[in-house]
Amino acid sequence: MRSLRLIATDLDGTALRSDGTVSPRTAAAFARVESAGAVLVFVTGRPPRWMHTVAGAVRHRGLAICANGALVYDLHTEKIVKSHLIQPEVLEEVVVRLREKMPDLTFSAEYEDGFAHESDFRPGSWDRQAVAGLSVGTAALTSRPCAKLLALHPEMDPDRLHETVCELVGDQVTPTHSSGRALIEMSAHGVTKASALATFVEKQGIDTAEVIAFGDMPNDLPMLRWAGTSYAVANAHPEVLAAVDHVTAANDEDGVARVIEELF
Repeated sequence: MRSLRLIATDLDGTALRSDGTVSPRTAAAFARVESAGAVLVFVTGRPPRWMHTVAGAVRHRGLAICANGALVYDLHTEKIVKSHLIQPEVLEEVVVRLREKMPDLTFSAEYEDGFAHESDFRPGSWDRQAVAGLSVGTAALTSRPCAKLLALHPEMDPDRLHETVCELVGDQVTPTHSSGRALIEMSAHGVTKASALATFVEKQGIDTAEVIAFGDMPNDLPMLRWAGTSYAVANAHPEVLAAVDHVTAANDEDGVARVIEELF
């Protein structure tokens, strides 16, 4: 236990139930981490505007790494404290390249202060009401820096779409996916959950070997490969299950909490 100093966990599909809630058992497990003097960090693809409920479950303590590493969010003040954004000229280039090869793609962008999408983009369930009427043209979408550029295809297999996007624009941005839909999430080049977490732990004087990470989808892979010890939940993507050191129970069975209870 002396060598364990930080727990890093993804949220959706990993630590949270499938309905997006924090179970009482998981909330209690999170409290154990801090009571033991270790650090708990949420490392998620979620934007900060989706973090209020989770922040309340941990009594607004600590930091969250959001938008796949692009934003660092203070859960106490509920404010962004650090950002790594994709610049407009890169956004324009990426959209042009992708649309030239895959004209069926539609785009949206996650900014520090909100979300916008093209008229044909189909937002996920979290955003359907929040973004009602927030439809913009492509020029407006790419006119200011954003944390994530999202590209949605109506029918491609998500893994195949990811491969194609990496081939076309991997020199400009860092693509990944996490939703189970044919939806690719792109961060600034080199920005991942692992890069943001590595910067954080270095400032805290924590070694990689002292970190345990939990995840379920391909956007978690950089973090899981970087961490000293890695866990996947049983419901994880096959590529994630093949990459980790250990597998715990599924998210709806409090798999992350079960491991934390054993560790602490």
